[in-house]
Amino acid sequence: MEKYTIFWFRRDLRVEDNHGFFRALSGKNKVIPIFIFDERILKKLPKSDARLEYITVALGTIDSAMKRNRCGLGMYHGTPEAIFKKIIETWPIEKVVCNEDYEPYARERDTAIATLLQTYNIPFETYKDQVIFAKDEIVKDDGTPYRVYTPYSKRWLHNFFENTVSAYPSEEHLDRLASIEQPQLNLGDLGFKPSKVPSPKPIFNDEIIRSYEDTRNFPAIDQTSKTGTALRFGTLSVRAMVLKSAAVENPTFLKELIWREFFMQILWHFPHTKNDSFKPQYDRIEWRNDPEEYEKWCQGNTGYPLVDAGMRQLNQTGFMHNRVRMLVGSFLCKHLLIDWRLGEAYFAEKLLDYEMSSNVGNWQWVAGCGVDAAPYFRIFNPTEQIKKFDKDHSYIQKWVPEYQELTYPQPIVDHKFARERCLNTYKAALNA
Repeated sequence: MEKYTIFWFRRDLRVEDNHGFFRALSGKNKVIPIFIFDERILKKLPKSDARLEYITVALGTIDSAMKRNRCGLGMYHGTPEAIFKKIIETWPIEKVVCNEDYEPYARERDTAIATLLQTYNIPFETYKDQVIFAKDEIVKDDGTPYRVYTPYSKRWLHNFFENTVSAYPSEEHLDRLASIEQPQLNLGDLGFKPSKVPSPKPIFNDEIIRSYEDTRNFPAIDQTSKTGTALRFGTLSVRAMVLKSAAVENPTFLKELIWREFFMQILWHFPHTKNDSFKPQYDRIEWRNDPEEYEKWCQGNTGYPLVDAGMRQLNQTGFMHNRVRMLVGSFLCKHLLIDWRLGEAYFAEKLLDYEMSSNVGNWQWVAGCGVDAAPYFRIFNPTEQIKKFDKDHSYIQKWVPEYQELTYPQPIVDHKFARERCLNTYKAALNA
């Protein structure tokens, strides 16, 4: 009886340069490709979610590539455990292959699946794909994790240039796919509606990379690569991005990718930071958490034009320029004294490129409570930020066209007052 290998797509939604997929296709068995819409995740989403729509489009692209080889991508909805039991009862499966996922829920899920498969004597193989260096591959000489970005990045770059990073040409082996009938699903089948938020289109070319250092801080120029969503869901290979970045010798762009891996290893080593401050003394801060002020921040009605522009861009597009993300995050935590977890949760709901490790890491950075954090007494002045990064008000004009009208709200809080209040509140917590 012919046996099969299952390849389980997760956050690696491409047929090209897919490490685990390449390994599966290189084996002796024909490969059955599947994707599982995890009901535990879907039930937490709004019924119109642009990220789910992005996933279904990516799955359609994969399926089209496979159909040229008389195969199709199986799409299932349920718990992974239930789906695997069903698949194992349907076909003779010899092993299951996938790429690693490092988020806390993913690790719990994969442990459960490995345990389940073990009861059927089916091996569960996982491969590194979404990062260049994962888990504990970049650590100090004594084996402990780095907690500061700069020495981490130096070790990362040393290891990168000392080792060869190669592609995995999975796209060349699609003839190894099994020609069997599998179910297909769309948004409607899952009980979801199309989103009004447009999918981001990555702009990953030499011009963007070469000019990145000069243009990345100015939101009106819109010269960021917009590759965050593609990296999050794996529609682009991180190996291709890193090799291209290194090839054109732009360390600024490359270091942004290293920041991503820095935060991933922090979450790997310190999974409690998903909910708790890395520096526990910061959890003594007495946040005000005023619900009306939080709602005004969410909707972009704080009376601070650059803050409001960023929030409105986020709400309408699922994207916010990175420079503005730092400002709106700092404003929420320090001007309004609202818990960073509430900001993190709002970004998690809205950002198309939401990555738990980066989102948690950056929110803790602006709040001052994380690794490698900005000192708590660094408080961005929203008005001065306009002079530095949007001096002709082009970005503000696009997202807050009424900012000079009488209808535009007065500032929600005075900057000088908010700064003093923040400093006093933080000092009280840290000296307690």
